[in-house]
Amino acid sequence: MKKIRKAVIPVAGLGTRFLPATKAIPKEMLTIVDRPTIQYIVEEVVNSGIEEVILITSAGKSAIENHFDYNYELDTMLKEKNKHALREELEQTSSLIDVVSVRQKEPLGLGHAIWMARKVVGDEPFLVLLGDDLVRSQTPCCQQMIDLYEKVNESVVAIQRVPMEQTNQYGIVEGEKTNIDRTVKVKQMVEKPAPGTSQSDMAIIGRYLLMPEVFDALGKTSPGHGGEIQLTDALQALADQRGMYAYEFEGKRYDAGDKLGYLKAIIDIALDHPTLGEPLRDHLASICDHKTCLKS
Repeated sequence: MKKIRKAVIPVAGLGTRFLPATKAIPKEMLTIVDRPTIQYIVEEVVNSGIEEVILITSAGKSAIENHFDYNYELDTMLKEKNKHALREELEQTSSLIDVVSVRQKEPLGLGHAIWMARKVVGDEPFLVLLGDDLVRSQTPCCQQMIDLYEKVNESVVAIQRVPMEQTNQYGIVEGEKTNIDRTVKVKQMVEKPAPGTSQSDMAIIGRYLLMPEVFDALGKTSPGHGGEIQLTDALQALADQRGMYAYEFEGKRYDAGDKLGYLKAIIDIALDHPTLGEPLRDHLASICDHKTCLKS
């Protein structure tokens, strides 16, 4: 069994759900409390023992690469002003993990973005994390998936239960229970099923642990809606070829690519912040009573 050493993070999207904020700033660089969204994603893989991150980028995304790079001028200025705590924090950020960038030259979908990583990943299993999905959990979501992989030696997708009326917003897994807690053997995956066409409430979120055969499947996948290579089609081919498991992770997931989900993430993370949590709690108490928020 090969160790999971690499994680692919596609960051080539335009962030249209957050326009105009993302006209000049990558959506992954939007700040949640005191660090950009992408840093939370990278910290999750680091805390899961991953050794290398592969960013799938596009034009205008250099700010993400710069964030994880060393900035000599900034470091010198902080040193001269005796800003030791800030300097140490930035040093930790730039030394988090080895980062490799691969350019996706055409916007041909998530499946194509992952396929672009094939030469860097090579012949080994790897993780995929979507920058829109934040997961807060005691054990990192990626680590939970790696733990399951070490039992089943097959691909794993992370899932959460969603209301049936929302299943048409997700890729949905249909499968059968296993003797492993919170784990389902995948039989079929349906991308955004029409209401009433699937009885499953198991929605795929932005965490995948994939065997390298997925690259062959992606290479053979025909473009679908909008001329894009759909990841779900390749995942189904991989599941048919050698099996796949869906894992209902433990933790709370935020859709940080959605404005409301982004705000929820900010509030929840800020409430747990060592210096901001208490004053924020006091502020919320000042505008809300125990039952309803006051209208301005």
